[in-house]
Amino acid sequence: MTLKTRHEDILDTVNRHGRVSVEQLATLFDVSAETIRRDLTFLNGAGRLQKVHGGAKRARLFTEASFEERMGEEADGKMLIARKLTDMIEPGDTIFIDTGSTTLACAAALAEKGPLTVITNSIHIALTFDRAHNGSSVFLLGGQFSAGNGQTLGTMAVEQIGSFQADHAILTVAALNAETGAMDANFDEAQIALAMRRNARDTVIVATTAKVGRTATYRLCMLDEIDVLVSDRAPDEAFATALSKAGVEVR
Repeated sequence: MTLKTRHEDILDTVNRHGRVSVEQLATLFDVSAETIRRDLTFLNGAGRLQKVHGGAKRARLFTEASFEERMGEEADGKMLIARKLTDMIEPGDTIFIDTGSTTLACAAALAEKGPLTVITNSIHIALTFDRAHNGSSVFLLGGQFSAGNGQTLGTMAVEQIGSFQADHAILTVAALNAETGAMDANFDEAQIALAMRRNARDTVIVATTAKVGRTATYRLCMLDEIDVLVSDRAPDEAFATALSKAGVEVR
């Protein structure tokens, strides 16, 4: 049995049973407990299962905290992501940028760069660019207003996205892993991100490494559909390998 086949069979076993011990897996696959522990470490790093004491269980679905809570989390990492992003966006570019604490940090950095055409569903991001007075053209998508995040959602907003064509779709995510790609925890927010992806030349995911290994409910895209991942730190070896195989540029 090849290593890849054993990994897939381990995942199948864990997903069917919910939780499996190292000893059970070692017996099932006729390998040492140490080999199974290495397998579980790799699969945990790739976000395909959750390694626990003495074994493994299904990957946990992630639900996000409130927007206000997220604004105070990992502020330094989000600022680093924002600085990295500014290096790849040129004055005159047209960008989609969705709602999120990370994308808001990115907006603050990009607003200092120069004139852009910005299409967003976030009132906070729209105001950030407007207050910069740098000549940017800002389009705030209409739709059902969600006061908690200061964003517009729904069919109207999705349809309006189709009126634009952008150079970059700059998107935040709730979860990111090798098996299921980039995911969101909110259906309506996922529909906005999907529409932005469809109408942009490339997809740029901005996410701290804390998002790696998580699983959420609504898929935005698989890894090989991401053009650039901008993060605060280098990914671990397992996820870096998956990104490389998928052709994702990592910044």
